[in-house]
Amino acid sequence: MLRVLCVVYTALALGANAAMADVTAAKAVQAGDMRKLAFDEAPLPKADLLTLDDAPAALPTGQWTVLNFWATWCPPCRHEMPSLDRLQAARPDLSVVAVATGRNPVPKLRQFFKEEGITHLTALRDPGQTLARSVGVMGLPVTLLVNPEGQIVARLTGDAEWDSPDALAVLDALSR
Repeated sequence: MLRVLCVVYTALALGANAAMADVTAAKAVQAGDMRKLAFDEAPLPKADLLTLDDAPAALPTGQWTVLNFWATWCPPCRHEMPSLDRLQAARPDLSVVAVATGRNPVPKLRQFFKEEGITHLTALRDPGQTLARSVGVMGLPVTLLVNPEGQIVARLTGDAEWDSPDALAVLDALSR
């Protein structure tokens, strides 16, 4: 019996180590804004999100996702949005999603995106803050890094330059 338990434990540990290696590699290259990243694994809850046209929307699955919670009235959010757009343009292998949480009138969202030239991001809305609350967003901006299996692996509170060499190094380390 002990031998069977040891074999099962070893198999589970080896399976977990592949995912842990990605986080370990990402921690090893943390620098600049990415030093604010907190690593932890938790499932990303399902949520009823909307597009800017009020159509129901789901978050992407099967690929690494940079999930940013923001609002038009939040200066740090507005500051980092162009870097998220540049990240999506440079890294089509990622899904970069900007979720406007709370009260954000669609005309103001559209106006901001137009003024800033934001053209590459997937823009969704969480008007009732259902998703934001379920993942513990207490202030804005908050960005979650979600693996292809739908697990949140890291959280950054505050703004960051998401297309910087420091951010790209972390994202590359995670997605290996």
